[in-house]
Amino acid sequence: MCGFAGFFTNGWGGDREAVIRDMADRIRHRGPDQDDYYIDADIAMGFRRLSIIDLEGGSQPILNEDGTKVLTFNGEIYNFQDLRCELIDAGHTFKTSTDSEVLLHGYEQWGAGVLQRLRGMYAFVIWDSTAKKLFGARDIFGIKPFYYYQHNGDFFFGSEIKSFLAHPNFVKEVNEERLPEYLCYEYIPNEETMFRHVFKLLNGCYFEYQDGKLSIRRYHEVSYHIDEKPTLEEWERRITETFSESVLAHKIADVEVGCFLSSGVDSSYVVKEVSKTADGIKTFSVGYEEEKYSELPYAQDFCKAVGLPNISNKVSADDFFDAASIIQYYLDDPMPNPSEIPLYFLAKNAAKYVKVVLSGEGADELFGGYPMYLAGMHFDHYAHRVPKPLRRLAGAAAGKMPPFKGRNFLIRGAMEPYQRYMRSNYVFTRSNVNRYLKKDYHPKDPVSYVKPFFDKVSDLDEPTQLQYVDIQIWMLYDILQKADRMSMANSLELRVPFLDKKVLELATQIPSRYRVYGDVTKVALRGAAIKQIPERTANKKKLGFPVPLNDWLRQDKYYRIVREAFESETAARFFNQKEILRLLDGHKAGENHMQPVWSIYSFLLWYDEFFVKR
Repeated sequence: MCGFAGFFTNGWGGDREAVIRDMADRIRHRGPDQDDYYIDADIAMGFRRLSIIDLEGGSQPILNEDGTKVLTFNGEIYNFQDLRCELIDAGHTFKTSTDSEVLLHGYEQWGAGVLQRLRGMYAFVIWDSTAKKLFGARDIFGIKPFYYYQHNGDFFFGSEIKSFLAHPNFVKEVNEERLPEYLCYEYIPNEETMFRHVFKLLNGCYFEYQDGKLSIRRYHEVSYHIDEKPTLEEWERRITETFSESVLAHKIADVEVGCFLSSGVDSSYVVKEVSKTADGIKTFSVGYEEEKYSELPYAQDFCKAVGLPNISNKVSADDFFDAASIIQYYLDDPMPNPSEIPLYFLAKNAAKYVKVVLSGEGADELFGGYPMYLAGMHFDHYAHRVPKPLRRLAGAAAGKMPPFKGRNFLIRGAMEPYQRYMRSNYVFTRSNVNRYLKKDYHPKDPVSYVKPFFDKVSDLDEPTQLQYVDIQIWMLYDILQKADRMSMANSLELRVPFLDKKVLELATQIPSRYRVYGDVTKVALRGAAIKQIPERTANKKKLGFPVPLNDWLRQDKYYRIVREAFESETAARFFNQKEILRLLDGHKAGENHMQPVWSIYSFLLWYDEFFVKR
């Protein structure tokens, strides 16, 4: 696990070594154990290491036998030992026992084809000094981040955007035209970032950069091949076997491994699997001083039931607000998901004890864990029973009537699945976002970002469509972004055994009725888990990551903190201050505007971190 940064030096007369060292130092939190560099006439590459595997011999950048190819790599390859044996049989010579060297020799042997063989989480680059070509890739889920900057003939790349700040040629500008998308989604739902000319390499993609030209190709697509033949019991058995094997692979490390534990089925299942082959594994949980929001009692009860230690910490309102600004710095792009803050404190506490933790991210998206998938099931049944013209007539009529039970269902039932996808207008909506902005950016309809994904899977039922789109949008830009940043901010490696190539292959075969049915989510996964963990945990309804922010924003102390930001010069530059203050005051008076208020406040904190303080 590490962070890397680099830039092309050809024709640039600055101090290349000083700059690449500064770029790497900006992401020291990703790898505090070691640093190293590669510089030639064309490129500079910097590396920060968090030592997990081959503690003595795993330094990067790492060169091949003849020194013509150089690698920097962030992540873990879980099948590296098998690939290593295959490459040795093919004649390659290894200098280390690391998974990173497998990538380098694998690229020599198979070129871009190496990506089809990898099982893991990764972002990496390989510089071919003979061909003068840079090759890089990101894993199929997007667990590990990868950014690049292309402007005025410059090309930078790295694990975090903040490394680019150290380069004197970096032109730091706000990509303010994307503010409407940020406010509607709570992230920018494509390859752009809030920094102009800085882009994300998307999940399942690789790139080549040669002679000043960048080409990006997709090497992996999530595809569903539903198998109706197996029974529910058979799917539960397959989940048990596949997930158990995934956890074993994700445990590989030369340091102690722990687990994050909430109160739900996903992380509890992970903990139970890890505990089968590791005695006394440490589990880590976080809660609040306000007990009604805290999941700690559930997590602690689970640990007592299975006989494992639980190390917990609590977050106060002061902790929450004090950390909010630096957390926006660690995130690189603004993100207003309140759960990132307790996650930051959870990781901070865990890092006192271990270097690696396993967590339950991805189970909801792969196995059907969100309530909106249940809603999708009902809309799917409605669409099959009632012809589209009749649904549209019923929706139009319901829209003109006063509120009644079922009115919203009829209105939304007249829409296409992409039009009712809740994450498109998650915080603000297309109809109201301009009211709060200083100027009209003429934004695209938020649903236009997700429609192409829905179109790709239009032949599938609605719950499956929603899961597919969540993997491409919500999980990529929100769930995995905050998981990586909050853990690495504390020099902690977070691994996600549900997000494994073999687990994905299994999950995309399971019929939707074994994912959501009636009022039950994750049907087959819960069935597998209930054989491993206490029934009350396996059947516990999803809580998300509850946060008492709704209440805190109504308290004078924290209301004043946010109001001061809303009255600032920065707020005046981007927002209609009269409207955002009305929003804040309305929340204090009892209306529910927590997420819109926090979205605006988070952007202001982010701007302050990157454009005022630095």
